[in-house]
This record gives sequence, C-alpha cells and structure tokens, in this order.
Amino acid sequence: MNTPLANASRIASGIASGMTPASAAPPASNPLPVLPRPSADEFDAIARHGAYMPLTQFGVIDVSGDDAASFLHGQLTNDVQHLDAAHARLAGYCSAKGRLLASFLCWRSGDTIRLLVSKDLQAAVQKRLSMFVLRAKAKLADASGELTVVGLAGDVRGALSGVFDALPDGVHVQVDGAAGSLIRVPDALGHLRYLWIGPKVQVDALLPSLDGKLKRVSPAVWDWLDIRAGEPRITQPVVEQFVPQMVNYDVLGAVNFRKGCYPGQEVVARSQYRGTIKRRTSLANVAGEADTVRPGAELFHSDDPAQPCGMVVNAACAQGGGVDLLVEIKLAALDGGSVHLRAADGPALRFLPLPYGLPAES
Repeated sequence: MNTPLANASRIASGIASGMTPASAAPPASNPLPVLPRPSADEFDAIARHGAYMPLTQFGVIDVSGDDAASFLHGQLTNDVQHLDAAHARLAGYCSAKGRLLASFLCWRSGDTIRLLVSKDLQAAVQKRLSMFVLRAKAKLADASGELTVVGLAGDVRGALSGVFDALPDGVHVQVDGAAGSLIRVPDALGHLRYLWIGPKVQVDALLPSLDGKLKRVSPAVWDWLDIRAGEPRITQPVVEQFVPQMVNYDVLGAVNFRKGCYPGQEVVARSQYRGTIKRRTSLANVAGEADTVRPGAELFHSDDPAQPCGMVVNAACAQGGGVDLLVEIKLAALDGGSVHLRAADGPALRFLPLPYGLPAES
C-alpha cells in the first residue's frame, strides 16, 4: 500500500543506505570527500591571528511559508516554533525509532528558516521532510547554490567588524546584516568561532578583504574545531545509528523535552527519563590519517574483542598529529582496559576531556 507511513519507511531506509528517497537507485548526493591534512601553518593561524575557511561540507535548506515554523516544530527535536531572529539552535531529525537521520543548525533569515546540514545528507533529508508537508503552508528549497558558508576562528572580531555592524555576544546568538547572517558557535580550545552565511555573490566579493587580516585555511580545520568543541555532526555513514543522547545532544541543547511530539519523540523521552542512557560520545585521538579513520568505523574493547563497544561519529586530522575523533561508546568501556579502532588489536584510542560535562547516568 502506498501510504505516507509506507513511504516514510522507504525514505528512511534510503537515507541510511545513501540512496535517494524515491528509489534504491543512485546515491542522494556524493559522499563527503576526504580532506587532506592541513599544514602546520593552517592550524597555527587560529592561535596566531585568526583564520577563515569556506565550508563546502555543508548544505543549506530554506523552509518558507506561513507554517514553516510549526511544520519544523513537529519534525525536529528542538523548539522551532519559538525560534526568534536573534538566536540559532541545534536540532536533530529522527526516524520513528528515535535514531538520528540528520543534525541541523537552525536560524531565521527574514521570513525563512534556514537549516545548515551536512552536504551529503541535504538532498535526501530535504525530500523526506517535503513528504510530510502535506497541507501545511511550507515549502522547502535547496539554497546551497545561492549561499556561501564561511567559518571563522580565532581573533577574527576586527576583521568581521568591517563586514558586520555588530557581532554576536554569546554562543548561538545571531546578527543579520547586508552581507548575510553571522552566528557565534561554541568555542574550540579557547578560540572564538563564527559562521557567516550570506548570498554567494556578495560573500565571495567580500572574502578578499579578509585576506590581509586573516589566513584562509582548509575546511578540514573547521571539522577539527567542531570535534574539539565536542559537537557531533550526523553524516551519511552514521545515519540512523544514534539516539540523540548518544551524541550528547541533550547536553548541547539540541533536544527540548517540553515540546510536543516529533518523529521518535517517545523513544528519546523514554531514554531520558528511565535512566537507559548507557552510551555517550567522548573525545579521543588515534594514530593515522583521515583517509584511514572514517565515521562509522567500529571500536572494540580489550576485554571484549568479540563485539564492538562503540563507533566513530566524526574524525578530522589533529594539530598535534593523528586524528581527533568524536566516538559514541558504552560508558562501561571507559572504566578500564583499552579501546581500539576496527579490532581489539587495532590502533588504541587516547581519550581526551570534553569541553563540557556529562550528567551522571544511573
């Protein structure tokens, strides 16, 4: 039977497998490329004087119409209905089983709500969301080709003051200007970070004015900074692997437990209130390069080599060598022994402190 529920099941399967929602034909979009290791100068630029980086690993979905906010409010894990023009919010998009299909940064731009999403998921997630619009006055559009997304990190306020009249004064505070939107995102290793999203022609014309003040670096540096900020991002290899709490989204403010229903809400709420959160995301480093350490790789504990104890969520080349990781892992696996990549005799992980605390789990 070709019902919306049946379609939803097929689409969820399509996202998880990397196929288009409409069929099991070609992938919904190309996998994210493996970015080469940034140079030492690119890493050092963040601490020395600041840097900027165009972020091609992201796509943007625009949601417009009278019912845009209420529609998204009923689909995402966070409160979109009361999202104002001065703030951005993290949110997840779950399957009916409470597993994350995508993660977003959401903000308003005029009458439009924008969703920043991993580029490899943008097409499939947009199509899935569109299927549930039904009678709502909401329209989804791919804005990726019209916008440029830029990350800025370090001592960048002076350079940004030449583009924006005011700068955001807190995390997830947003300001709008003639050049687009500027959103402050969580610091990484004590360095300020901002996202600048604006019209492609205008932003691209302004970027050369930053070159005398900031160093342009690889977008791989942003991926590393996101990891050091402890902020997981859902990409194609880990679709439908995690309930939001497994990637610390409850701690990061990406889940509102007081809002109304959304797909998977009962599973997410049950995990929160029945003390069933036995897996969390931790920060770690492992020897290797980004092309050998990929999201979705399994982890194994020295005391239980027969079954995986966790999974790599995100990976990026680290400034000090090796690859920094955000890994979803059984809490019990952190109590002793060692954790290894891909097999119990694989490279050992070295765990690092997250920049925020996690609640004690019962």
